[in-house]
Amino acid sequence: MIASPDRTPLPRAFFDRPVLEVARDLLGRHLVRTTEDGPIELRLTEVEAYDGPNDPGSHAYRGRTTRNGVMFGPPGHVYVYFTYGMWHCMNLVCGPEGRASGVLLRAGEVVEGVEQARKRRISARTDKELAKGPARLATALGVDRALDGADACAGPDSPFTVLHGTPADPDQVRSGPRTGVAGEGGVHPWRFWISDDPTVSPYRAHVPRRRRA
Repeated sequence: MIASPDRTPLPRAFFDRPVLEVARDLLGRHLVRTTEDGPIELRLTEVEAYDGPNDPGSHAYRGRTTRNGVMFGPPGHVYVYFTYGMWHCMNLVCGPEGRASGVLLRAGEVVEGVEQARKRRISARTDKELAKGPARLATALGVDRALDGADACAGPDSPFTVLHGTPADPDQVRSGPRTGVAGEGGVHPWRFWISDDPTVSPYRAHVPRRRRA
């Protein structure tokens, strides 16, 4: 008999650690998004680490801005950004306050609130695709910039909670280059995923954007 996932909320101390430790340790945890229509819950299967001032791929590499300010705050908060003029992506801030490191949530398996997720992700061909990729994950959970700064460690009044879940077997965790990251930041093997999980998104190397003539 398979034991049910542990539903104990993760404390702030879980996130107040080096980003590479947190990123690996998030695999298998359960993220709960509370909405007016009920909760949506997913099991995290793929993440990427971003190490602030030490990482050219990080939004915080060149310092604090209006956009990335949440990354410099306390660990356990949610950093949401808007990209390519159409998509939102969700991160969990970690490390000591002021460090500006965070983990991008790239993919997961929706285990509760599937009908809600389907309504938001009508183009998904199967349930395994509902949160297969960071923009899809954010869309399935109804995440936008209004949720930037939400405290995932604030308890039942927060729109987000991260549960203990069932941590991924270390033997099943893989790592490799981050998806679509250019230059020096693209070589870091800071993307982590659960091997052979069908919800993990495909790797794509960075492709320079061509200027229009």
